[in-house]
Amino acid sequence: MPAPAIAREHGTPVYVYSRRAIVGHYRRVAEAFAAVSPLVCYSVKANPNLALLRLLRDEGAGFDVVSGGELARVLRVGASPKRAVFAGVGKTDAEIEAALAADILMFNVESEGELDRIAELAVARGREAGIALRVNPDVDPSTHRHITTGKRENKFGVDFRRAQFLAERILKLPPLRLLGVHMHIGSQILEVTPYAQALRSVLEFASRARERGHPVAFVNVGGGYGIHYKDEEAKPVREFAEALAPPIRDAGFRAILEPGRFIVGNAGILLTRVLYVKESGDKVFVVCDAGMTDLIRPALYEAYHKVWPVESDRAPFDEGSPGLVTTDVVGPVCESADFFARDRRIPRPVPGDLLAVFSTGAYGAAMASHYNSRPRSPEVLVSGTETRLIRRRETVEDLWRAEEGL
Repeated sequence: MPAPAIAREHGTPVYVYSRRAIVGHYRRVAEAFAAVSPLVCYSVKANPNLALLRLLRDEGAGFDVVSGGELARVLRVGASPKRAVFAGVGKTDAEIEAALAADILMFNVESEGELDRIAELAVARGREAGIALRVNPDVDPSTHRHITTGKRENKFGVDFRRAQFLAERILKLPPLRLLGVHMHIGSQILEVTPYAQALRSVLEFASRARERGHPVAFVNVGGGYGIHYKDEEAKPVREFAEALAPPIRDAGFRAILEPGRFIVGNAGILLTRVLYVKESGDKVFVVCDAGMTDLIRPALYEAYHKVWPVESDRAPFDEGSPGLVTTDVVGPVCESADFFARDRRIPRPVPGDLLAVFSTGAYGAAMASHYNSRPRSPEVLVSGTETRLIRRRETVEDLWRAEEGL
């Protein structure tokens, strides 16, 4: 499907996703880890659109949720709660009760207080609760500090000494069953070694727990496999599988995986129109109709996204070719951090040109906001030669719909 045709039909800014890419990425993960019968739990936070959840449900995916809202989305699309795991350091009573009522597979527990509260609420409901202890292996995954989750100073999980204490505590809490051990060391990880290093300790802990009588069946190695943003920097998922699957299989466990970015990140682009080309001092600013309210990753993480004119006679992304101009590609939001690219060489656009911001299928629309009272952009799913609107463009009336009548 030509991107200009999509932009003409749905306007800009607009997120566009490829069905084939999403399905292909999911199958690549499932096939790479086939030796350990993986439960591939798509990480809903990466992109929670219902159409994408239905697509992955039909492929056999489970789901990794981190809030009551995400759990409600998974149930809304008819996914089996027995293929859902609930992570997050701050689960509320309402969220725990909703997950107990749905009878999810397990909670990824991150503290003693959370464990006790799940036990109390399970007793009150007369239910059992599956538990995976999230351990913090204190491994540096060499990613951005804001998306590192497995080091000692991070808020996630517990150290192995505390995890051992919690495992013993579970034996005294009848409604709880320790079904797994969970780790998640970060996001956009480009090397296999940190996973392998963390897994050794996790498998040792899981084996000891099973020897103590816990029905541990799963080792959850999380997600975080990197994708291509700038160059071909990401490792194929089979390299992760080659390092992780054999020791999991040899220890007699089944794997749970929680990929999100890997499945949808490179399956999406953000299309935006150039409003103005502004020169100020020695700077050239390309001002677009999309902004940080649509895609906050560059402002939040200093994240790199390729940006290139959709209709250009230049080789895509060849920043070294002659005749390019060094620009800051920015949005209309009243913040200096409202940018997509800084000092980026691209063919000089003119107002009305269509730009593509690449690798935006994950943590793009999911993190969008109404800041500056900007309605959120639509989302479109492309399947072959067909497009389907899977989220309409918001209206200005949508901005205050929840405020009126209070």
